[in-house]
Amino acid sequence: MASATLKLVPENIVADAAPPEMQFRSDVAVELIRANASDADVLFAARVSTQGEQTLEAAQDTVHDASRSKGLINYLMRDRHGSPFEHNSMTFYVQAPIFVFREFMRHRIASYNEESGRYRELNPVFYVPAPERNLLQVGKPGAYDFLPGTAEQTALVDSETRRASTEAFASYQRMLAAGVAREVARIVLPLNIYSSMYVTMNARALMNFLSLRTKREGTHFPSYPQREIEMAAEKMETFFAELMPVTYETFNENGRVAP
Repeated sequence: MASATLKLVPENIVADAAPPEMQFRSDVAVELIRANASDADVLFAARVSTQGEQTLEAAQDTVHDASRSKGLINYLMRDRHGSPFEHNSMTFYVQAPIFVFREFMRHRIASYNEESGRYRELNPVFYVPAPERNLLQVGKPGAYDFLPGTAEQTALVDSETRRASTEAFASYQRMLAAGVAREVARIVLPLNIYSSMYVTMNARALMNFLSLRTKREGTHFPSYPQREIEMAAEKMETFFAELMPVTYETFNENGRVAP
């Protein structure tokens, strides 16, 4: 009996098809998809505690009060009356390497939906640190300083990241071509491959996120975030400042402590 030959390439896959072109990026992308968020939302939510049903009639007028009501918002922020800051919503679309998303999801005060490597073939887009990214970690756990690397270290990080990413994606492609399920083939991919997700949170949750994922002078509780998630946080903060300027101002004036 003739021995069977293992068929590695399914009939519907062209064996000599050109592999996808590798892409390397040094950024993260954040878009504000939709928002229902304003300083007025904070005001009418807070005033129900003293005005009750009267706020139903005044709710539509609070938008005109926002610029004149910094005192109330500052009081809520300063004394950490947090619930009025929850009556709003912001949805962001984020593109970033997977290791950034693992840090995002430590914040269990948001809703997340991420693209799935089980259900789609992942694109060969990988993060490589920009030359200005600090490489040296100095200090003790929880309070590290990061300093620039040498030219040799910068070149090494760049070349090794590109090499490892290219080799890993080639392994991924070989398994897919052999008919291996996407959910299995993806296990060889490194954490610097890009993914995308929607994240939805309210202002209180966002302020908590920003207090931990940005490093700012004057904050009451210094934070030491990884630079890549800080890049995403900075973009989200820009949208927040535009949507809720009074809330954002008092957040900063009170040491960037989430209420």
